[in-house]
Amino acid sequence: MSLTLLLAICLVAFAVAHFVYGRLLARWFQLDANTTTPAHVHRDGEDFEPTAKFYLLSQHFSAISAAGPIVGPIAAATAFGWQPAFWWIVLGCIFIGAMHDFAALVGSVRHGACSIAGIVRSYLNPRSYAAFILYIWLALVLVIVAFTDVTANAFVAALDVAVPGTDGARTQIDGAGVASSSMLYLGLSLLMGIVVKWLRPPLWLVTAVFVPAVGAAIWLGPMLPLSFVAPGAIPSLYWAWAILAYCAVASVLPVWLLLQPRGYLGGFFLYLTLGGGLLGLFFADPAIEWPAFRGFTSANGQSLVPFLFIMIACGACSGFHGLVCSGTTSKQIDKEPDAHLVGYGGMLLEGVVALLALACVMQLGTGGELAKAGPDKIFGVGIGSFLHHLGVPIGFAVTFGMLAFATFVYDTLDVATRLARYLFTEFTGWKTRTGGIVGTMLSLALPAWFVAQTVTNGKGEQVAAYHAVWPLFGSINQLLAGLTLVGLSLWLAKTKHGLGLRLAVGLPMLFMMGMTASALVLQIGSAANGTLRAVAIVLLALAVWIAAEAAGSLWSRRPRAQPA
Repeated sequence: MSLTLLLAICLVAFAVAHFVYGRLLARWFQLDANTTTPAHVHRDGEDFEPTAKFYLLSQHFSAISAAGPIVGPIAAATAFGWQPAFWWIVLGCIFIGAMHDFAALVGSVRHGACSIAGIVRSYLNPRSYAAFILYIWLALVLVIVAFTDVTANAFVAALDVAVPGTDGARTQIDGAGVASSSMLYLGLSLLMGIVVKWLRPPLWLVTAVFVPAVGAAIWLGPMLPLSFVAPGAIPSLYWAWAILAYCAVASVLPVWLLLQPRGYLGGFFLYLTLGGGLLGLFFADPAIEWPAFRGFTSANGQSLVPFLFIMIACGACSGFHGLVCSGTTSKQIDKEPDAHLVGYGGMLLEGVVALLALACVMQLGTGGELAKAGPDKIFGVGIGSFLHHLGVPIGFAVTFGMLAFATFVYDTLDVATRLARYLFTEFTGWKTRTGGIVGTMLSLALPAWFVAQTVTNGKGEQVAAYHAVWPLFGSINQLLAGLTLVGLSLWLAKTKHGLGLRLAVGLPMLFMMGMTASALVLQIGSAANGTLRAVAIVLLALAVWIAAEAAGSLWSRRPRAQPA
């Protein structure tokens, strides 16, 4: 079967899933357009703001689509072959990931737009709530550290590589040009927010003006390279601190000024990436060169089960999505039925991103130059090669692909910071603007310190300090997904929802908790350093603790809690 036909079948399967299984879930949730959502109840123009569903979909999609749906599939295909990755993306996205996001969004809306930890608080004890919210906050800090490092390195890296499908053509991309394009993109977002707020033009006109302007920013960026390197220091350090400073400001700005317009433009940019990439792929129709299966054990000794389900998170199922759904998105849902398109549909779109990233690997030979590059370069050059078959100049096309990768990551950074602020104010009850600023500063203090620290890896190289525990990030993220489903299962059981919905949430919960617990046990046994082993033990203990508390609550005769 050709790569083109395989992806076409997947797109049809996702469409059928949205209109069949997604609608079934919506009916089981009994979504009601007449119910007043928290966006209306608490409307303040800062964080709570009713938003049209298509506008919100773009923002939500750009927030959840970080590096995960690109890095995970590429890494898994490299380790185990493309077929295991392919089937987990397709089936996992439809029956686990999209359901997880949909349920987390509806659950948060039904509980006053509180966090997933807040939902758990309604059905468990304060100890479990405190432990869960601390765990989520620390996970967000790790996300901020890692994605800041990834973005900062993308802004200083240079790329010189052969482009597949172009008879050996090479392209050179300077990270400073990608940085310039990103800054122009942020400036356009701020301008769009002001225009929409004060001039109120129709959305079609805003789209027609600002979306092409993003293309102009990509074209201008390489002509205006922006270099920001610290002499004698880590090359990306100053960029990392500048990005964190941006996050500090962006996370406390009103959603209408930056979050919504940047999310809308970012969403459209990613739509263009998907549309152009898929269309170029269909025109190119490359042969599948990458091995379908490379064995049950990867080169670093990890087994296909359970590590495939940990390695690919975003694109199949991701705990971070539950934080976005119950953080920024639930505060902007205009009507309950909008959760179907935004929650379930948004995850299916990310599944398409994961499949497109996988296609970038599938067209490569195992001995090629690009096969040894990082996921960002494989994706950027892959997308560029697909666009080039549509007549796009190769330099612009690869810049477009690299900026797409940076945008996936960049748009998630300030959202993660905003989510950390929400958790701080929810936990402390300090919900004033001062409390928000303090929560933001505390959430960024650790990342600001960590990005300047290095450790020596097994090869004797100096790498960012978070790399010491980064092998656990997949487990951290998937444990969060499992615990989110634990909390949602409690809610559904205590509020007497139907058996079909409880099974639709409960069975994936058992699967995700089982895979994560198994992976943590194996990682404890093979940990290369004490820090990694200690963190893995704590994660496993937390999973067992929350699961035991949840089981005890289900068996208890305690009256069910009322949603906030």
